[in-house]
Amino acid sequence: MQNFFSYQIIVDKLPKTEQCYKLKADVDDLSEIKKILKVPAVKSFSAEIHLLLNQKTNILKLWGSADAVLTLQSVISLEEFDKSYHNDFELTYDTKATLKSQREEEEELFYDDNTPDVVINGRIDLSDIAIEQIALIMEDYPRKAGETFSFKTEFTAEEGHKNPFEILKKLK
Repeated sequence: MQNFFSYQIIVDKLPKTEQCYKLKADVDDLSEIKKILKVPAVKSFSAEIHLLLNQKTNILKLWGSADAVLTLQSVISLEEFDKSYHNDFELTYDTKATLKSQREEEEELFYDDNTPDVVINGRIDLSDIAIEQIALIMEDYPRKAGETFSFKTEFTAEEGHKNPFEILKKLK
């Protein structure tokens, strides 16, 4: 996804014990994350991610949390405001699966949420995972707390039930 804020893990070099990684973005990283998330600013970004590789089953379990404070623009007032995000997550990777083998399995079986992700080129990027987890919980149309949208029509109740083309003729 990006080059700046990157923490790549080579899956084959993971030990058999659980690993814990703590990521914290610096000022330059925050600028890069801002571009990825397409927000006015990112005030802080951090994550704690745990990894456990089962070498017998080739399954990599990944879990943790991601936290961010983002500056967003309200779709109602267009004012900027800060909002904190926290997302706990859990993911599973099949370290021996390929995109081709997964496609073949999908044709035979129904795809479900329990299907493990594929490790591409033997690596996973923990920063990409953390950024994705925050992106997944962001609102599509952010608004400040307490803001509501109220619509006021220009037409009376009687005009609202008329043929819309008659109303358009009046606008000429």
